[in-house]
Amino acid sequence: MTSRVLVLGGTGFVGRSICERLVRAGWDVRVPTRRLRHGQAIQSLPTVELVQADVHDEAALKSMLQGCDAVINLVAILHGSPAAFEHVHVALPGKLAAAMRATGVRRLVHISALGVGPSAPSNYLKSKTAGEAVLQAAGLELTLIRPSVIFGAGDRFLNLFAQMQAIVPVVPLAGADAQFQPVWVEDVAGAVVQALSRHEAIGQVYEAAGPGIHTLADLVRLAGRWSGHPRPVIPLPTALGRMQAAMMSLAPGEPLMSADNLDSMRVPNVAGGTLPGLAALGVEPTALEAVAPMYLGRKPGRQRFGDFRAHARRD
Repeated sequence: MTSRVLVLGGTGFVGRSICERLVRAGWDVRVPTRRLRHGQAIQSLPTVELVQADVHDEAALKSMLQGCDAVINLVAILHGSPAAFEHVHVALPGKLAAAMRATGVRRLVHISALGVGPSAPSNYLKSKTAGEAVLQAAGLELTLIRPSVIFGAGDRFLNLFAQMQAIVPVVPLAGADAQFQPVWVEDVAGAVVQALSRHEAIGQVYEAAGPGIHTLADLVRLAGRWSGHPRPVIPLPTALGRMQAAMMSLAPGEPLMSADNLDSMRVPNVAGGTLPGLAALGVEPTALEAVAPMYLGRKPGRQRFGDFRAHARRD
């Protein structure tokens, strides 16, 4: 009998890869979305059911959980007010836990973030920490996965830095020395599906990080070089960096960087080594250099998986 999983956030960058992996692993997949057009990238996948719904509505959550055996929660924001972070990262997990208890669904894989903890310096990380605590207290069959920054075709990280360098002569950069351990979206997707399928993953916390540690300045330089638009990177002192972030937050659309992002970057976004990583889930981390040059500035985001897997020697 086929199992069904509810994927919250399944239409996003990471969610699309996870949905594809789930389908190939034999799962039926239910994906809620506020607008059905947001699910165009996955609606052609067999066994994926798109449902128009608001995941923050408790009655809708209970309805969508009917007939499901497990849940994957990917819903998150990188920018917003303290109230917005609380709404998405704390209140939603609370509503989800209550809906799961009410419907008898116990298995949950929740995507958190590296850097969570009692001394988390930013609203983003504080809310992620609180969301983990809510779920850990709920008595569910919970697996937590904490990724570093996630890269891949269609990401809003390396691609944005590449696009920016196509139009500016130099890159003044706040937080230039911040450390990251970038992880490929396909490795995260593989880890999530493996965690969902392994009984021994219940109650575990996994760190999802790639094999290399890079500063933010290094990543910006690589994005420029691989996209064919290398530009000088000028690290900014703290005060100027916060001023830059404040100005960016006033621009229309989603900002490239905010003051809260800078606060998050005070904690190295790297694996601590005390928790199991991708290898514990049977996933060998893929190097940034094996994948990013193939999509930055060369191929549109939709042309993604085949070339990358071949180059990285993935199935």
